[in-house]
Amino acid sequence: MQILVVDDETDVRDLFLQRFRREIRSGEMSFSFAFSGEEAMTFMRKHSSEVLIILSDINMPGMSGLELLSHVKEEFEMPPTTMMMITAYGDDQSYQQAMELGANDFLTKPVDFGALKEKLRHLLP
Repeated sequence: MQILVVDDETDVRDLFLQRFRREIRSGEMSFSFAFSGEEAMTFMRKHSSEVLIILSDINMPGMSGLELLSHVKEEFEMPPTTMMMITAYGDDQSYQQAMELGANDFLTKPVDFGALKEKLRHLLP
């Protein structure tokens, strides 16, 4: 399962690679990283058929995660099967907006990696 993680905090890459070490080694999950909404769109244009899940931060400079969600849903005929939004602010307005734009899930930081692994495993084919 190919997962694209979008977050302007670059240390997120190391955190995900560490927390999902076993799943990556077994080939169960594969991660790519983009550090802005714009970078994520560039990646999606090249690899849209491979990405099954996007995990995106909401608050990023430039294109926000909500704008990214909207662009992905508009631009790709076959958008990723799942888009999960991640935010440090678990406010109702962000949640409502994400759901209205078609997000499948909404997680708050700090991410509970145990719960995230369970959610991802339920999405495995």
